[in-house]
Amino acid sequence: MPRELPFPVFDADNHLYETREALTKYLPENRKRLIDYVEVRGRTKIVVRGHISEYIPNPTFDVVARPGAQEEYYRSGSGGKSYREIMGKPIPSIPAFREPGPRLEVMDELGLDYALMFPTLASLVEERLKDDPEAIHDVVHALNQWMYETWSFNYQDRIFATPVITLPIVDRALEELEWCLERGAKTVLVRPAPVPGFRGSRSFGLPEFDPFWQACVKAGIPVSMHASDSGYAEFLNVWEPGDEYLPFKPNAFRMIAMGKRPIEDAMTALVAHGALSRNPDLRILSIENGASWVSHLLKQFADVHRKMPQEFLEDPIVAFKRAVYVAPFWEDNFAEVVATMGADRVVFGSDWPHPEGMAEPRNFVDEISDLSVEDQAKIMGGNMMDLFKIKQQVSA
Repeated sequence: MPRELPFPVFDADNHLYETREALTKYLPENRKRLIDYVEVRGRTKIVVRGHISEYIPNPTFDVVARPGAQEEYYRSGSGGKSYREIMGKPIPSIPAFREPGPRLEVMDELGLDYALMFPTLASLVEERLKDDPEAIHDVVHALNQWMYETWSFNYQDRIFATPVITLPIVDRALEELEWCLERGAKTVLVRPAPVPGFRGSRSFGLPEFDPFWQACVKAGIPVSMHASDSGYAEFLNVWEPGDEYLPFKPNAFRMIAMGKRPIEDAMTALVAHGALSRNPDLRILSIENGASWVSHLLKQFADVHRKMPQEFLEDPIVAFKRAVYVAPFWEDNFAEVVATMGADRVVFGSDWPHPEGMAEPRNFVDEISDLSVEDQAKIMGGNMMDLFKIKQQVSA
């Protein structure tokens, strides 16, 4: 039985594991060879436009790391153990990783009333197709079709799968948003990264993208920005030659230099380029980006605003705190995050069933035990329930 808590729990960071057909089943005929799978020395690898990607070492997810395998590593360090020792023996995928019905049963076992459900494989698409915006839109729509067929976007008002929206061609982004909303989407997933285009990339904070942000506001949905491949390997490769971004093969330089740069830059773009001020009712969920970057970014905002207030449509800190909800890592300093953002802009996410997440999501409450019960209730579920307009409380 899950531990008892005096409030409902809404996990803002759960993941599904895609099946092999997730990116390919609904690809239009002229894109059929865009995504493929090949066998390399007995291992299945995903191929994007002829390039074998190592971004996710096991893209079929038939065998995966156990949920929370790295929890002790993030809490206490490696203790001299190798990566293989830390990860432990892999496990076969279970139906709860692949289907909403079995997942709901596991959510009850874990004591989760609601969950935001993110894809896992989707984060490799946009960066590897960034010079072909039309292709990105086609692949993203194919993935959304598969996700809707397999998970729906609102399963029994408890599991909210996050369809992906890519922004290169704004009219197509609006069409995709409408398609998702018609099928019950309660949020959409936008990559925290520069938007690729036919003439290079640009900021999604520019007025060009306001029709999309306005459509999200009109629909009454928050926009989720989950950690992804935001293209920063390109910058790191200048210092240390390499190929694609490999999140499961980090080294010291890339861990330190990458830091929280993508999410900081994404939030800076939304604020400095005015999107959050021109669209004051827009709400952004920052998921699996941690929160150690927040205080540094706000100091930067304050410093630059003091020197050049004319560059901002309003106080940048006011804009950020109004619009952005942050999901800290459980190892972050919660007292600092809450003091900085306020308890009503902090949400909880376990990253279940990923190995870097928590095996028992409800144990997250231990990390905020010094807060009042009222603030714990907001972080563990209340803030997300307000955003998603959930009135009913499920007793898991």
